[in-house]
Amino acid sequence: MRVDVLTIFPAYLDALELSLVGKARTAGLLDVRVHDLRDWAHDRHRTVDDTPAGGGAGMVMRPDVWGAALSDVLTEGATLVVPTPSGPTFTQRTAEDWATREHLVFACGRYEGIDARVAEHHRARGVRVEEASIGDYVLNGGEVATLVMVEAVARLVPGVLGNAESVVEESHSAEGLLEYPVYTRPVEWEGLAIPDVLMSGHHGKVARWRRDQALARTAERRPDMIAALDPTRLDKRDRATLGDLGWWVHPDGVRPAGE
Repeated sequence: MRVDVLTIFPAYLDALELSLVGKARTAGLLDVRVHDLRDWAHDRHRTVDDTPAGGGAGMVMRPDVWGAALSDVLTEGATLVVPTPSGPTFTQRTAEDWATREHLVFACGRYEGIDARVAEHHRARGVRVEEASIGDYVLNGGEVATLVMVEAVARLVPGVLGNAESVVEESHSAEGLLEYPVYTRPVEWEGLAIPDVLMSGHHGKVARWRRDQALARTAERRPDMIAALDPTRLDKRDRATLGDLGWWVHPDGVRPAGE
């Protein structure tokens, strides 16, 4: 997979040289290129912004500078990603989708954002443009959001993670549940012991305990995810566990008891 990032602060993306993403780059699994947007500016001051049309606070990033940069960086079939708090929420499903793309180009806006004509222009020319938000808050620019999204996508590229099963078992996986709590040695620490079932060596009981814990944790922290579960994928024990947690499994969905 190829990933290009356009930004006026290239050093912000140095973190992509670390950890698993950095190793994947070294191994040739990821081709990550970070570009300084100011290289496409037209004046000696390397100006990339101007005052907003219609007045108002702040500055807006110029479409001509972005247009020149994207003309050089976008390849046929590439996806243009624009991090913005006004975009749809980036989720694990989004990451899974983007991990199948061959080329992602991230446009990191600053100030009041990128002139809206940039996205409009490229959509009109057949480029797949994805606007995305990592949460309901505002950042100073798109770099932090890009780091989040690149890491979430990159770790799903085959070969990036050493153990492919980790992707299946973690929170927000295809199961639609949060991950169960995890433990390691020492067996007892600060008066707290690892649950006996995890030391039993009984794989079936361990798997069931983890499933029950995932259901309980999700019910407590993200009831919206419980309500979104597919009833046809819940076995008899799942239904009993959910019942104990105050949920009823109906043919048309999972609902709080009493509804």
